[in-house]
Amino acid sequence: MHITSDWHIHTIHSCDSASLPMAEIPQAAARHGFVACGVTDHIHTPFNLPDLVASRAAWEACEPGPSFHFGVEVSSVSEWELDQLARGLAEGATYGLRSGGPAWATPAIGITEEQLAELHVEYVVAGTHWPLYVPLQPEAVTRDYHRQNMFLATHPLVDIVAHPWWWHGHWQSAAGMFDTDPWFNDFGRILASMHDEFAAAALAHGTAVEVNLEAMLLNRSYPEAFRRHYVDYLADLHGRGVTLALGSDCHSPHYDIRLDEAAAMLEDAGLGDVDWWVLPDRADDEE
Repeated sequence: MHITSDWHIHTIHSCDSASLPMAEIPQAAARHGFVACGVTDHIHTPFNLPDLVASRAAWEACEPGPSFHFGVEVSSVSEWELDQLARGLAEGATYGLRSGGPAWATPAIGITEEQLAELHVEYVVAGTHWPLYVPLQPEAVTRDYHRQNMFLATHPLVDIVAHPWWWHGHWQSAAGMFDTDPWFNDFGRILASMHDEFAAAALAHGTAVEVNLEAMLLNRSYPEAFRRHYVDYLADLHGRGVTLALGSDCHSPHYDIRLDEAAAMLEDAGLGDVDWWVLPDRADDEE
């Protein structure tokens, strides 16, 4: 198997540790023989809109060819925090308001259809990145992540649900490992009914699900057994008819992704010959 597309790449215009210059993406795509790829810098709330404006300007400046697309990664946030920010009740909220909200707050995304059109965003990747103020207990976090994943899978603006069941932060050991909670020592803690509902929602709404390389398959902070179970989970989604999309989730100064290792994992799980999600080449008048 040869990985030929990447729909989740971050640049220096993402509001985190990403540090890849925009111009390196088409160079990396040519080096690895990609047929298509896209940049997806972060937006959590409208606070990050200037970053996305800068990302668009950098994309245009590198004179992108028709197979290099402009996308965005949005986070599942909450209506409560968007309201707080709109009322000027928080400053410097780069990642939104990650505390103080009501438990089980209603999910939302921090960008509108009009803003996406204004910036000529071609596709939207959207991910669950944190609990929405629920108790930090495995069962509560699992339930909350499921409802956020369902929200994204059914959202009319979302094309790809990013890295379902990604987790970072709480429960990380001193050695930097996620050995136990919320689901790393037992992926079965996530009920089969949740997988059923999520797959059905993605199918019904035509939403793709991401095969995330760096944050999931190649994440050395996750136990090997969990990563094997996770690939099997992705294969099960594919078996149900869910479209899968490839995304490296690159946040590095250079595009140094272990593509061969990821490809071997996917092939072992029966995902070597898949009709991956892909955008057609962009016509000149669409830029």
